[in-house]
Amino acid sequence: MLAAATQVTPESTQQAVGYPSLFLLVVVGALVPVVPTGALVSSAAVVALHRTDTAPFALLVVFGVAALAAFTGDMGLYWLGQRGMRSRNGSRWMAAIRDRAPEERLARAQEKLRDHGVLVLVLSRLVPAGRLPVMLACLLARMPLRGFARGNLPACVAWAVTYQLIGILGGALFDEPWQGVALAVGLTLAISATPALWRHLRHA
Repeated sequence: MLAAATQVTPESTQQAVGYPSLFLLVVVGALVPVVPTGALVSSAAVVALHRTDTAPFALLVVFGVAALAAFTGDMGLYWLGQRGMRSRNGSRWMAAIRDRAPEERLARAQEKLRDHGVLVLVLSRLVPAGRLPVMLACLLARMPLRGFARGNLPACVAWAVTYQLIGILGGALFDEPWQGVALAVGLTLAISATPALWRHLRHA
């Protein structure tokens, strides 16, 4: 994989992935949380940083695309969750949210939602595996779509900034884009794996 990445240039990567593809993949990752969206944004930031002729503009576009896509995906999933809540038979989207929100984390999310309101949405986007338990807590609390949007917008902005900074850090440390991409992907995957590792160590 790394050997193939050595042949990647900022121009070829930008053409192969592109901003529309980044938008689509982040939206899909928000709806179906198996796509490593943080790694995608960090990698796009590395590529944008190495476009020396248009780096500031490219980084700004990556940020805007990532934040808008995350917001769009979250709002779509919340709307589908609301439909599932109103349906007698539920929905596969609601079932998917429940499956990824264990009772212990859901209980903590509900408590934080009661104490801090929509502000907890900002942290939920930054904490690995924290988004869906908080979203489910909002659904169970019957929070309207507009109220969810007010908390979700700054959450998506903070998320986009965080993962873009990881990409900028990785890109700034190396001369070759593939090296920065490898570091950024490694960091984001390590962050994502932290909660599962912590739970394993606690049980052990």
